[in-house]
Amino acid sequence: MIRPAKDVNVVRDLAKRYAEIAAGDIQEERRRLWRMKNSMKSCRPLVLATYGMWNVWCREVFGDHAMECEDPFWRDWERRLKLLLFHDEIGDDFILEPWLDVDASYFRPEGGVWGISQKHVGPGVEGGAFRWEAPIKDLRDLSAMVRPEHRVNEEDTARRAERLRDAVGEIIDVNVNRWPSLYSWNADISTDLARLRGLEQVMIDMIDDPEGLHGLAAFMRDAVLAVHEQAEEAGDFTLTTQRNQAMCYSEEHEDMRPNSKPRPRKDLWYFCAAQEFTLVSPAMHDEFLLQYQLPIMEKYGLTAYGCCEDLTRKIDMLRKVPNLRRIGVTPVADIANCAAQIGTDYVISWRPNPTDMVCGRFDPERVRRIIGHGLRVSKGCHIDITLKDIETVEGEPERLKKWVQIVRDVADEID
Repeated sequence: MIRPAKDVNVVRDLAKRYAEIAAGDIQEERRRLWRMKNSMKSCRPLVLATYGMWNVWCREVFGDHAMECEDPFWRDWERRLKLLLFHDEIGDDFILEPWLDVDASYFRPEGGVWGISQKHVGPGVEGGAFRWEAPIKDLRDLSAMVRPEHRVNEEDTARRAERLRDAVGEIIDVNVNRWPSLYSWNADISTDLARLRGLEQVMIDMIDDPEGLHGLAAFMRDAVLAVHEQAEEAGDFTLTTQRNQAMCYSEEHEDMRPNSKPRPRKDLWYFCAAQEFTLVSPAMHDEFLLQYQLPIMEKYGLTAYGCCEDLTRKIDMLRKVPNLRRIGVTPVADIANCAAQIGTDYVISWRPNPTDMVCGRFDPERVRRIIGHGLRVSKGCHIDITLKDIETVEGEPERLKKWVQIVRDVADEID
């Protein structure tokens, strides 16, 4: 295979640096702590600083203008590796694994995963807001929707994996993730329900046409279950095809490793969310969403629930999830109320407001005060702290490292 020498050398040098760090003892110590945390054994609050979306500050620091590689394929890997190396500098409890992940390519229906094109009416400005035109106008007519299938594009997947392996395979393992073609955001039902029908209309449907809304949710549930079953039968679930919005380690499950043999869903983590239902009552959340998510989640070993939605009033509802292990407690949630309800029954994944932490004027004392309050009201609980959805650091990426150290100092003081 012909390789652009300059681009490949850039990626190889970065891969060597990354492989050395990923092989360090600190990574195994972090695995040990995450096993304890996710198995609800006593250990210090673990800390993650993740970037969330491809936001303003990431574009500024790791945009194309800052990359050396010219070929888009190698530029993407240059960016990924530089982000991982930067994450190491932050010093949080993120695990740098000794492999690089290549996600499989899929054959999907024309018009998107559900076969229906979704139209965005945007402002024409990068990063600006846009209006979503939901394509399903009549809940009684779902004929335009297709039932997705799990179909891996083997040729494209192999081509991309071998291209990377050819360049860095003797330096670090290359792992292929063959996720189900419906997974994460397009498998939690909540996300695509709002995209297909419209967020306001979904809320209206709960009152005006509950039968129709149940029909759409049931269609989506059955599709997700079928795709996940197809992926499992194909042997495409492995130890790296799992998510929990943290680190997928526990004492109940095998540790992740690259290119493992197939595993059943019951041996893996699953992540589910309901961001679009944050303003919906617990009863309606249960009726129109959770009851359709439960059959999906129940197939897995352990489940994490919640991303950016407020679950303060829904902790009791979530107790219906038999394999629930982690609950997201977001910036808009009441950390004291959630901690009182959760106790030691689940792991609290607390996400303080990034604006209070690093996105606005960086104020270490403000950070100490907010983190201190959250840790005091949750004392005795199994808790980790995640800084996510960071839209800006006002040109000061070093804030992230400072934030991690402040959080750890406060946790030591309260312990």
